[in-house]
Amino acid sequence: MKKIILFTMMLGCLFTAFSASAQAPQDKSKRPSPPDSAIVTTKTGVTIKINYGSPSVKGRAIGGNEIATYGKVWRTGANEATVFEINKDVKVEGKPLAAGKYSLYSIPGEKEWVIIFNKTWNQWGTNYNQADDALRVTVKTGKATAFTERLKFTATPSGLVSFAWGDVDVAFKVK
Repeated sequence: MKKIILFTMMLGCLFTAFSASAQAPQDKSKRPSPPDSAIVTTKTGVTIKINYGSPSVKGRAIGGNEIATYGKVWRTGANEATVFEINKDVKVEGKPLAAGKYSLYSIPGEKEWVIIFNKTWNQWGTNYNQADDALRVTVKTGKATAFTERLKFTATPSGLVSFAWGDVDVAFKVK
């Protein structure tokens, strides 16, 4: 009987330890796709902040069935949703977007990508809900000047936001 009680207590301790570790936030620096960010204040005083997980291409074809599939919503990063934050009302590709935080999604295409600003920014990247979209813009896809293994966002003082990944370069204008 003592062995059964001892065994039950040990299982209870293991279960408690496992539950606590499963609920604890993961250390973002230890993830396969490390966190990265881009921040800039434009010439017109708009601060643009982008926080994202930076996935690797790892020999896969962008647009294929493995990563950033053409025609399907992609989280435009890894792990949690990519967060796009602006401190003032702006126009993105000529369309209005209110100051605030947004999750950034996209629909990749061979010649064009749809950039999606979603109102629900504090979520896991795969929890996309189209009903929460604040804005969608379509931009031309460019060929990157050099192959970029890890997704990399940049933003310039002129308000040009772009990301390069593999041999793809996607950019949109924020004014």
